[in-house]
Formats: sequence, structure tokens, C-alpha cells
Amino acid sequence: MTRPQRPLARQLAVTVSFLLAMVGTAIGVGAFGGDPIAEAAGGLLAADSTHLAPASSAFMIWSVIYAGLGAYTLWQWWDRRDARGIAPGAILSLLLNAAWILTVQAGWVALSVVVIALLLVVLADLFRRIAATPPGGLPERIVVDGTFGLYLGWVSVATCANIAAALKGAGFFGFGVPSLLAIAVLAVVAVIGVALTLAGRRPVAAPLAMIWGLAWIAVGRATDEPHAPGVAIAAAAVATVIALAAAAQWLRPRRGASAPAGRSER
Repeated sequence: MTRPQRPLARQLAVTVSFLLAMVGTAIGVGAFGGDPIAEAAGGLLAADSTHLAPASSAFMIWSVIYAGLGAYTLWQWWDRRDARGIAPGAILSLLLNAAWILTVQAGWVALSVVVIALLLVVLADLFRRIAATPPGGLPERIVVDGTFGLYLGWVSVATCANIAAALKGAGFFGFGVPSLLAIAVLAVVAVIGVALTLAGRRPVAAPLAMIWGLAWIAVGRATDEPHAPGVAIAAAAVATVIALAAAAQWLRPRRGASAPAGRSER
């Protein structure tokens, strides 16, 4: 029996997309002389710009996500089949990542909302595929489920901050009650976060990334401008709700578990 050929086109496409995303990241941190993201577009995406902006330390999560994306890029060279259909979504997510950075660098914050919304849709579809089919082993669970779960969880929070930045850039200041509007948005984030914890096979990475982002929103609004204690409390509360939902999901007995002795499952 002849060995199946490696799907070289797919593997190269993922690799090139990852390299383009890394170039975009270098641009985003100002490595080529441009402004870092926090300073681009008039500082609309800075940590002290809006009520939904996370504190600057929150963005350390990108290092973990990019490391995971690099690991996935290497791992997929040994994955001949891509049985879960991850590669097309991974390629799109990498290209959209680079596109988002370039739109922000160009000062097109409104367009960046469209880009990050598309990225969120792509990552949600990847999450659906991951949840529908179990991984082939521990390496795949880490580099695929873990990486794209973190990616989705973080982008879910970042999308809210991006929209808030675009609205500020358009001259909208929350009907004079920006804290109340921010708290309403956080309530929606709570629903999304709980839904993610209930989806699939007890996901860990996506809820963790959301908790991370929400915790840093709480820190930002408690310690930096715009000072908003109500938003800080709401963000911390939403992070707690998601954490409790995830814990409850993990403590719930798995389906198909053996019934106690002397009893039969119905």
C-alpha cells in the first residue's frame, strides 16, 4: 500500500498565513517604525481610552496565542488529513489578524470593527468544528483546541473593546451614561461566556481567555482612566460567573459514565 501524499498546498498555505500574521504583529508593535497599536489611530485602542478597554497587561495573552499558532503551524505538517477541517478557518483567522492590525495602523478603526467581527465569526466556526469532533490525541488537544479556544475567548472580549473604541472615534459617548452602557455590554458577554462553557466537551481555553480579559477590564476601570468602579465590579462579576459555569461543567458527571453499583442507567 502506498503512503498518502502530504497535502502540501494546505500546509504551505497555513505556514505562509502564519508568517504574514507575524509580520503584521511586528508592524503592530512598531518594529518597522510605525506606532504601536495602543498609540495608533489617535490612541483609540489605548488602555485608558474607553470603559471597555482592558489594562495594558491583558495583551500579554497575545504571546501565548501566537506561540500556540506557531505550534499549530508546525503540528499541521504532521497532520495529513485535517479530519476536523481546521486549516481553512486557521488560514482565514491568521490573515484577518494581519488585516486588523493594518487597518488600525491606517487609522481605520471603524473598518477594524468589521475585520474583528469577521475574525470572531471564523473563530466561532472553528470552535464549533472542534466541539463536534474529539481530538486525535493530546498534542492536537493542546495545539488546536487550546490555541483556538484561547483565540476565540480573547477576541470575544477584544471585539467589545474595539467597538467601544470605534464609537468613541465617531463621537459617541454612551448617551451620557457610558458606564451603564458598558455594564449592559458586559451582561451580553456573560451570556456568551456561559454559552461557551456549556458547548462541546468541557472547553477550558475559551472561558479562561474571557476571564483573563474581563479581569483586566476590571483592573483598568478600577485603577486607570476612565475611572468607573461600577464597570470594574461588573467585569469582575462576569468573570466570576463564567468561572463558576466552567467549574460546574467540569464537576458535572460525564455522559456515559458508569452508574453506581446496584443501579442501572436509563
